[in-house]
Amino acid sequence: MPRLLGIEIPGDKRIEASLTYIYGIGPKTAKRILERANINVDQRAKTLTSEQIGTIIHAITDEKVMIEGDLRREIQGNLKRLQAINCYRGIRHRRGLPVRGQRTQTNARTRKGPRKTVGIVRAKD
Repeated sequence: MPRLLGIEIPGDKRIEASLTYIYGIGPKTAKRILERANINVDQRAKTLTSEQIGTIIHAITDEKVMIEGDLRREIQGNLKRLQAINCYRGIRHRRGLPVRGQRTQTNARTRKGPRKTVGIVRAKD
């Protein structure tokens, strides 16, 4: 398994697919990085030479692609900023509700979590 920027990528997959295992690199970005590094997209990741790995790393840094920890910190900072300024999206994030206008009367179970039953009163005999 080759290591790129401290991340293990699967060696038996095509390099184009292996790069997507890095958080922040999707299929389009992977293709763009490989074009910039002049590497065949059909090549397997385990067959890369150290020079090719170096050119991939340089292509990632030259394109200023934010990956892994930096990207996670950036996203967390954005969410904290939205919550701090008390905007609508920040409030929805804080409450754990859907943020982008989805309905909540039905559905939204992924975001809201399991149902909480409220208001069942049993009659005493």
